[in-house]
Amino acid sequence: MSDAELTVEVTGPVATVVIRNPARRNAMTAAMWRQLPVLLDGLEADPAVHALVLTGADGTFCAGADLGDLDELLDAGDASIAVTAEERLATFAKPTVAEIQGACVGGGCQLAVACDLRIAAADARFGVPPARLGLVYPAPTTRRLARLVGPSAAKHLLFTGELIDADRALRVGLVDEVLPPDGLAARVVALTAAIAQRSRLTVAAAKEIVDDRADEERIAWWHGQVRASGEAREGVAAANERRPPRFGWAPPGRP
Repeated sequence: MSDAELTVEVTGPVATVVIRNPARRNAMTAAMWRQLPVLLDGLEADPAVHALVLTGADGTFCAGADLGDLDELLDAGDASIAVTAEERLATFAKPTVAEIQGACVGGGCQLAVACDLRIAAADARFGVPPARLGLVYPAPTTRRLARLVGPSAAKHLLFTGELIDADRALRVGLVDEVLPPDGLAARVVALTAAIAQRSRLTVAAAKEIVDDRADEERIAWWHGQVRASGEAREGVAAANERRPPRFGWAPPGRP
């Protein structure tokens, strides 16, 4: 049995997907790339899960794609299982947070960028190495990176293949926060707990709109959900009464 796998831990309303491949610094194998969308489908359908954390085992996020599966990845191009997994993570309907320590390189960086938020330890290192390997980074992945950090920073990462530290990653917008390694887990717990307490309607609509996946009809549908759910009335009442809101909206699925 291979030690390379993705595992899921659920604590309250937060699910954590852990990347495990100890022999290769948590590099993603072909089986793991295929496993990720299946796990995400199940977690998205679970009404008890309000947010998701993606992290790596044993102090390393993910050192990339396991190059033992290189031919399979190359033959598929932009239709590869890695891109499919990345796109599924990017379109996951609930908030996603990458909790990053150690190496976050190649396929690992690809997964982190597909998350909504990235919280890093000060010891994290980031890199996009296709120029070192003679590969063409997938177009959807390249565009997502450029939207996040801007064209110049994306080109620097892609042209040089250099590793950058967490402070530089923060400056260019690749990560949202940098914490001491011993404070990372607690910060992610606090962040996801705060998100899980907020209106799921607001969060879900915001994610779609920010990601430019909501057309005018869908935006009108979201406003209809506000009116039909009573979510805003509850939020305003709670603010006036100085109590925590009791939000009850749950995703009904796309109409």
